[in-house]
Amino acid sequence: MRRLVALFVLALLGATLFGASNHSSGVAVSGSTLSPSTFRAELAVIATDLNLQCHVAALDPVSFAAGAGGASISATGASAWANLRVEGLAIDQYVKAHFQFHPTAASLALARSSLEAEMTQAVTNRQYHCSGTSAQAIDAMPAEMRSAQVEAQAASIFLISQLNSTIAINTASLQAYYTSHLSSYQSICVSVAVVAPAKVLAFQAAQKAGASVATLARTFSVDGSASRGGSDGCFGPTSQYFSGVRTDTATTALNTFPVTPLSISYNGGTYAFFVAPTKRTTTPFAQAESAVLADVQNANATKATAVKASILYQAAVAIDPSFGRWGLKSTGPSVFAPATPRSADVGPARSITALSTAGASTYK
Repeated sequence: MRRLVALFVLALLGATLFGASNHSSGVAVSGSTLSPSTFRAELAVIATDLNLQCHVAALDPVSFAAGAGGASISATGASAWANLRVEGLAIDQYVKAHFQFHPTAASLALARSSLEAEMTQAVTNRQYHCSGTSAQAIDAMPAEMRSAQVEAQAASIFLISQLNSTIAINTASLQAYYTSHLSSYQSICVSVAVVAPAKVLAFQAAQKAGASVATLARTFSVDGSASRGGSDGCFGPTSQYFSGVRTDTATTALNTFPVTPLSISYNGGTYAFFVAPTKRTTTPFAQAESAVLADVQNANATKATAVKASILYQAAVAIDPSFGRWGLKSTGPSVFAPATPRSADVGPARSITALSTAGASTYK
């Protein structure tokens, strides 16, 4: 089984050089400081190593487009990297202070494997085609950068293991979760109907009068599946469409279209989209395991997000203003993109003229 830990800190994000003229505070979190030169070195390697850049973008697809200057990146990309560095440093400092956690060689090896797996999974999920492996991407980092990312991953893994609300990533825990959520791992067969807006009331009236799913689809649907009575196939936990089908049919009884339809674009127009579950069959754990793992990871990440926000509220954070601005979002403290003037507010380059009561003098 592929054992992946659902981390609430993505230990790696990226940006290339932004605002390289500022040489002040860098990034400081609760007594741990990342110098501006080190920060820029980390950004520079992501800018130049395309495989690393590809894996970084898979983890967080913010804009990594070039900025206005040479060897620069958009403010969004710069702040994304600064934000994740702050999170990693904050969690690392937290577990050291509250649990006296110091990673062993074994925990660092596990963290390295976890980081590689996380990056590989991200690339696969986004269907990116990187030029190398996640291991090669990590190896491309400067030693200090690589060490920091692995240590941050180790700290995150340890912290998650201490949370009473999280679910362990092992076979026994996944099987227990599967058993208590059997209805979430059913293979679902569905029928659909794509109905023109003008026909929706008639469709709903016919269903209320007792028309079957097949009859409704043949009578009202403009989709090609109408000739099959709306039959659109069966979707199990290994299907890429399973999550969507499960969500769309979660509260709908068998062989019944929901009262309120979804909306779908079809042939250049907007149509009502009705989805009816026609059969549900429980999928064996061996076949549903990947879906169970994804659900447990998401559940753990949701619970851990609150803990991360609490840690960040308590952390003392200072950011070089050219890298980002520390502030409060609806989800908690975060790094915002650096404040930059609008292009319309920036005039052409010219001499600065200072006027004084003694006369005018020009500084060039």
